[in-house]
Amino acid sequence: MAFPSIPSSSDSAETPTVFSGLQRFRRRHKALWLGLGICGTLLIFGLPVAKQRFSAVAEDAPGIEASAVEVLPVETLAIQPVAGYEVARAYTGEIAAQRSSDLGFERSGQLAEVLVEEGDLVTAGEPLARLDIRNLQTQRRQLEAEKARASAQLAELQAGPRVEVIAAAEAAVRDLEQQLLLQEAQYTRRESLYIQGAISAEELDQFNYDRNALQARLDQSRSNLAELQNGTRQEQIVAQVALVQQLDASLADLDVTIGKSTLLAPFDGIIATQSVDEGTVVGAGQLVIELVESVAPEARIGIPTATVSQLQVGTRKQVNLGEQTYPATVASVLPEVDVNTRTQTVIFQLESVSVASATPGQTARIELVERVPTDGFWLPTEALTQGIRGLWNCYVVTQAEGGDTYTVQQKAVEILHQTGDLVLVRGTLQPGDRIVANGTHRLVPGQQVQP
Repeated sequence: MAFPSIPSSSDSAETPTVFSGLQRFRRRHKALWLGLGICGTLLIFGLPVAKQRFSAVAEDAPGIEASAVEVLPVETLAIQPVAGYEVARAYTGEIAAQRSSDLGFERSGQLAEVLVEEGDLVTAGEPLARLDIRNLQTQRRQLEAEKARASAQLAELQAGPRVEVIAAAEAAVRDLEQQLLLQEAQYTRRESLYIQGAISAEELDQFNYDRNALQARLDQSRSNLAELQNGTRQEQIVAQVALVQQLDASLADLDVTIGKSTLLAPFDGIIATQSVDEGTVVGAGQLVIELVESVAPEARIGIPTATVSQLQVGTRKQVNLGEQTYPATVASVLPEVDVNTRTQTVIFQLESVSVASATPGQTARIELVERVPTDGFWLPTEALTQGIRGLWNCYVVTQAEGGDTYTVQQKAVEILHQTGDLVLVRGTLQPGDRIVANGTHRLVPGQQVQP
């Protein structure tokens, strides 16, 4: 029998040191030692119980696996391919009046009367304002008097001398002829008396001068009689006609000036602004009234060139002005393309019913239905689940071969367009595939279902 060796002096010195260290460790970590003891107890008594439970679960496992297979009822739909889709796009523009005029007088003067107010509807040719024309009316009366006198003289020239005037001229000629005969006889006697020395040479010369003067008067009377008998010269008539025509031209020019003193509407429209009031002295060309055409306003809307090609001149569309919709006709398509928006301006002619509501500069909107050619399938939004990399998933119902069992397969699709609760997708789908229409959150690939 072996006995323990007696420690040497060096071992005896070391043993109390180790023992004391263990004692200090136990005091400091008393809770740790307690926990280790509890865990050991649980392991000793719990292992048999756990082994028994696991054995029971293993025996019941076939039943549990059998009950996990669950067939879910689903609603399906058969999909058919489409070659494109229609989308409604809205384009905006503005109302542009066909014509807008800043109206003013062609001459200066005092504004005597304004016949319209802002907002009034006027027709073409309707007077809008008038200038003071009293001085022009006075000038016209003066010209009318001058023309009347010139016209009377012309009529006299065209009629020629009167019979009474010619008769008086003939009588004057006969009178002078008789006086000249008497003067000749007296001159002959005076010559005899001069030869006899009864009269002086001075008296004879004076008598001879009187005879010559009487002869000149007779020649003048005969010339006047001949002029009267020949009638008025054609040159005089032409000159008088020209004078009358000159007065007519002056009257016409004055009438034009008077006419320009009344401001007329050049077209049917609405009075937009009235710039001056009665009594104001306005200059030639100064703005008095702004008139905006009110007949058949136009809507100018920029539309992409690809869409413009689908519009035909003369087709009817609906144009929205605020909350109201008005019929319009495609009037024309401007050829220029906006370099910034890449659109062309399409002019829509609105019907007259929109006159009261359409104002220049007002926003106009039109909705056009465009067809986008693309292959795809329409699915309800509830048939999709979120996929990866921007794709979506749907479930296709397939039937097992030789049985009535149905399962679902997951197919990745790409969304092309959405309208309401429908989406147009493309992917690995085939025409006639039956898609789970809703409740896809309950499904997993390979899930048995009952359509």
